Amino acid sequence: MCGIAGFVRFCGENKTSDTNCLEEMVQTLYHRGPDEKGLAIHHGVAMGMRRLAIIDLSGGTQPIYNEDKSIWTVFNGEIYNFPQLKKELQQYGHIFRTDSDTEVIVHGYEQWGADFVKRLNGMFAIALHDMNKKCFILARDHLGIKPLYFSFQKDRLLFGSEIKALLTTPWVQRSLNMEALAEFLAWEYTPGTATLFKDIKKLLPGQLLHINLNAPQCSPKSFWDIPLSSPLSPFLSEHEWEEKILAQVQASTQMQMISDVPLGAFLSGGVDSSLIAACMGKVQTFSIGFDDPTYNELTWARKVADHIGVEHRDEIIRPDIVSLFDQLMHFMDDPIGDFSIFPTFLVSQLARRHVTVALSGDGGDELFAGYESYLAQEKARIYQRIPAWMRQSLIEPIISGLKPSPQKKGLVNKAKRFIEGAAYPESLSHARWRLFVSDTLRENLLSPDALQQVKNPAAHHIEQLFQQAGNRGELDQSLYVDVKSYLSDNILTKVDRMSMAVSLETRVPLLDKDLVEMAFQVPENFKLSGNETKSILKKVASRLVPKECIYRPKEGFSIPIKHWLNTEFKPLMDEHLNKQSIDQGGIFQWPTIKRLKQEHSSGQANHSHILWALIVFHDWNKRWC
Repeated sequence: MCGIAGFVRFCGENKTSDTNCLEEMVQTLYHRGPDEKGLAIHHGVAMGMRRLAIIDLSGGTQPIYNEDKSIWTVFNGEIYNFPQLKKELQQYGHIFRTDSDTEVIVHGYEQWGADFVKRLNGMFAIALHDMNKKCFILARDHLGIKPLYFSFQKDRLLFGSEIKALLTTPWVQRSLNMEALAEFLAWEYTPGTATLFKDIKKLLPGQLLHINLNAPQCSPKSFWDIPLSSPLSPFLSEHEWEEKILAQVQASTQMQMISDVPLGAFLSGGVDSSLIAACMGKVQTFSIGFDDPTYNELTWARKVADHIGVEHRDEIIRPDIVSLFDQLMHFMDDPIGDFSIFPTFLVSQLARRHVTVALSGDGGDELFAGYESYLAQEKARIYQRIPAWMRQSLIEPIISGLKPSPQKKGLVNKAKRFIEGAAYPESLSHARWRLFVSDTLRENLLSPDALQQVKNPAAHHIEQLFQQAGNRGELDQSLYVDVKSYLSDNILTKVDRMSMAVSLETRVPLLDKDLVEMAFQVPENFKLSGNETKSILKKVASRLVPKECIYRPKEGFSIPIKHWLNTEFKPLMDEHLNKQSIDQGGIFQWPTIKRLKQEHSSGQANHSHILWALIVFHDWNKRWC
């Protein structure tokens, strides 16, 4: 595990300043790899890394070369099937000098060319240089667990695990991408290849960028996608699918426990984290809670820990939340508006005191239909059968007029959110209930100058992904969209940023490539059964974990942000969202922001999502742009 960064000159000779430039890029990633650094420059290609030593502590220093040193690589992540690949490559005659997983990359490329990435099982961001063939490769793992940013320009390519590495150079303009900002406000993350910087892109999950250095062009290609269902999948019984899923979860978890340093797991007491912890055996587990009982699941986590017999640590968190905000925003150079960054950071901080690697349960909701938005889509069909006059003149005005309840969810809050989501375009399907800024609000929120730079409606990238999902069932199409968007661009970004902020490697067994492919073969009615989300995975988990821990309302991993915006975070909100700063920025319309703040502070509405996204953006804009 490490952070990688570097650049490639397409023309001109190496300059004496190149080494200093590479040093600065790599140093920004110190938190990702405090154990050591490595860097080199060959034929205009500069690559470096900061290492968090996990496997082969003494011999895994990067860059790593092949036998004649014509091929070299830096790499962030873990290749879980590297022992099998190493054995296979040795049979072909390749000579290994280390016991690290990194070395299978250079020998795998020697043997199979760029197709070597198809054989990897793991999480990775890879940069590789073939000096003989004068080509350069960037590759990102199948699901996007590890980030990889790049800027392709006329005379050079820059890349890094985080945007801040690219910003240390004089070659990237800090120009705001207004189209990406509109999407960020709508969804709380920037989807697809875009970032908030015009000149910086993300390599998509499962993509490889292969560049001929004699004639450089930027044309990333996909090397993997989620397969369509096989003809055999409907003929297996639900019990047979339970057996297959459990066996694969156990195999994936055990494979991802390979480590030469202490290893543990996050445990919330929910389905996914409990299942992973139960499959690990005798390990250390970690969880946190807050004073507000509706945001505290520690009782459930302890119950699971006692049942599976693990050493469990938890804490009630009472942090200095404002100073923590300033600390965390340093790691949000590719910002997300998900306020669960706070508990994710705090539980990572707790775990890092005891272990260097932690396994997480992320991915179960997107693979096995765990979100309430999938149920909401089913309910919306029933709701549409009610006469339009009754919905529009009676039901919706009454529910919209109700004040949000102070608890985390509750019937009133759910009803209000359902009505809001149902009003959005049906083409968004389940994603309607994840949209926080409609096109109408966007027009009132953005200034006329900013609006002129926004061409696509908020639904654009979701509709594209539904088309890309192909000939699948309706639920599997929704799951495909979430894996390709919400999971990779929000959830995994959050987990990577907040865990690496404390130099903790986080692994996600439920996103093992083989398990993902299997999950999309499972019949839809086994995933979403009546009003039961994640039905089959709950049945699998209940074999190992007490049923009362599995069959309980889903809470999610969050903080009482709607309250904190009126208390602890109010000074922060007023600092960033005041008339002077809004008018000076020229991006937003002050009357709209003033209205949102007033409605939220009075309890008339819950605007926490959009207000928080605006706060995050303004901090990001001051800090980076």
